[in-house]
Amino acid sequence: QVQLVESGGGLVQPGGSLRLSCAASGFTFSSYAMSWYRQAPGKERELVAVITSGGRSTNYADSVKGRFTISRDKAKNTVYLQMNSLKPEDTAVYYCYAWIGYWGQGTQVTVSS
Repeated sequence: QVQLVESGGGLVQPGGSLRLSCAASGFTFSSYAMSWYRQAPGKERELVAVITSGGRSTNYADSVKGRFTISRDKAKNTVYLQMNSLKPEDTAVYYCYAWIGYWGQGTQVTVSS
């Protein structure tokens, strides 16, 4: 069955960095685009970043452009989200999404001093 397992979340100070990972299994990883979404308390889930199946094209929400980088490793069936210059407003649960229609369980990111 399809599984998406996120890791790498945690508590970080403003200006700090984190790298999220999403390990995928149960489908042909290289055939599907992958995305990261996030949901802050009391807000709707929003798209953060997307990467095409081959990894050649990416797109980002305006709020994270220049600070976050999405990437994928075909050999490891893993998609990453490198988050730099983190701000308190980046605090949310971050979800991995495979464009085959599956979500990960989410990982909490808290940016606070």
